[in-house]
Amino acid sequence: MSDSIQTKRRRTDPQTILCDMCAEDRKPAKKTCMKCEISMCVQHLQAHLTTPVLLQTHPLTEPMDLCGNTKCSQHGKLLEYYCLDDMTCVCVSCAIEDQHRLHNMKTFSTAHKELLEKLKAEQLILQEKTDDENVSLEKWEKSEREKLGRCSVRLIEAVTNLRDISLTSVQSSVSARMVSLKTSKSSMEAAQKEKDTFRFLQMYSQVHQDVEKAKAVDLRKGLEPGSHRDKLAEEIRQNGEKMMKQASQFWGSLLTLVDPEHHQELVPTGSDLIFEPQSLGPGMSLSKDNRKVFHNSWLGQCCATVLICSTKTASSYQRWVVSLPEECDWMIGLCDKKFAKNLKDEPFYGLCWEDKQLSFHPMENDDDSDALFKEGESNMANTAKQHMVSSELITNEEENGDEAMPPLEKVEVLWNFDASSLSFYCRTGQHQREEIITIEMSLNNKELTPFVRLGKENVQNTTQRQEWKCTCGKVYYRDGNGYRNNMSRFSSQANCSCGKMIGGPCVTEMVCKLC
Repeated sequence: MSDSIQTKRRRTDPQTILCDMCAEDRKPAKKTCMKCEISMCVQHLQAHLTTPVLLQTHPLTEPMDLCGNTKCSQHGKLLEYYCLDDMTCVCVSCAIEDQHRLHNMKTFSTAHKELLEKLKAEQLILQEKTDDENVSLEKWEKSEREKLGRCSVRLIEAVTNLRDISLTSVQSSVSARMVSLKTSKSSMEAAQKEKDTFRFLQMYSQVHQDVEKAKAVDLRKGLEPGSHRDKLAEEIRQNGEKMMKQASQFWGSLLTLVDPEHHQELVPTGSDLIFEPQSLGPGMSLSKDNRKVFHNSWLGQCCATVLICSTKTASSYQRWVVSLPEECDWMIGLCDKKFAKNLKDEPFYGLCWEDKQLSFHPMENDDDSDALFKEGESNMANTAKQHMVSSELITNEEENGDEAMPPLEKVEVLWNFDASSLSFYCRTGQHQREEIITIEMSLNNKELTPFVRLGKENVQNTTQRQEWKCTCGKVYYRDGNGYRNNMSRFSSQANCSCGKMIGGPCVTEMVCKLC
């Protein structure tokens, strides 16, 4: 195409494609031939529409500026197809012989039609999402402002109320004490003005008392002792607790708004979450509300598995926070409900604290079991090994190397149904959390359920060897002949060296609870 034609095209309309075959007075193009690499008006297009050979072998498109990009850079052939998988134009050699031969290939016109329909559908989805009041920027901003505004108003009101109560009461008390100062001042002025010696000496005793009383006044000591001060102090304590709670909520709301990944308010998970025992060791029990696990002996010699059940159905996620003991091993995560009582040989997703080390288990079963059976037992065993992933240690990444994770007091777990992920967080404060790890799950067609396991898996609960731990720290073992420690044997009526009866009831301790 000559420079004069290009100049004339630009002068006409930069968005209008003109016919390349018109000698003068170039008309707008109707179609562009990809093989001839020319654009044609209605008149010059007739040859392509009426000649069978041209009609079959020359692809026509809507008018376009070719700019020399109609040939395949690898094969030098005409670009005739569109690869939907790689979203690129290809030639016939690419489609048949090279890397695109197994891809979803379409002609330009078909690809244009399908992709246009796809864009229209996606546009409707985005439009609906934009119109949704839950994600509308204006409504979101209004909602957040109102929420933070309510928190700040309540906080300001609480602070102002505390200030007014305290200042008013102390001001009244100070005003009462100021009377002594004023009285002493008046008495001294009157005595100094008295010229008669006898009357001055008679006045001096009272003046002296007023001065001593005024000197004893301390304006900084608050209210005078008494029922009024005690009542006011109790009222300030109660209102102060409410104020601190409101301040904490306001603080947490701001942190969650700015950095929701690491700051989420630690609110109670609700009464809809309860423990459902699968196995409880000797001396272990649940609270009446099924939200706490208790034990009255040494936890290291027992084992318990409890499921976390919800009475409500969550739409897209389930969240729970569990307080866990430092002195024993534990596991928390998701397992197949059918195998909750015996997790030793069954897959589960979980976070584990064992032997003072933190690890995670991304174990999974192979879902293609039918195909594996067809290929033979040996092949099934090899493939199963590839899909069974062992636990991996979690450490702190420091500048000088990895360090072991410290014990966790509170663990927050978020099970995202839609994303098929299980996230674990360490709660480090009322509003602060730190992500430990997120596990991508692939246990399909399994009835997964949250669980907590306390103690080691290989511990066997038996009545032949029970342990009793005294409050002083000494441990005694029971067999058929009574209790004993490493040094001596005692009857069931003997006393520990601290005086406590051996075998007596231990203090029941809470070892796990839903927060």
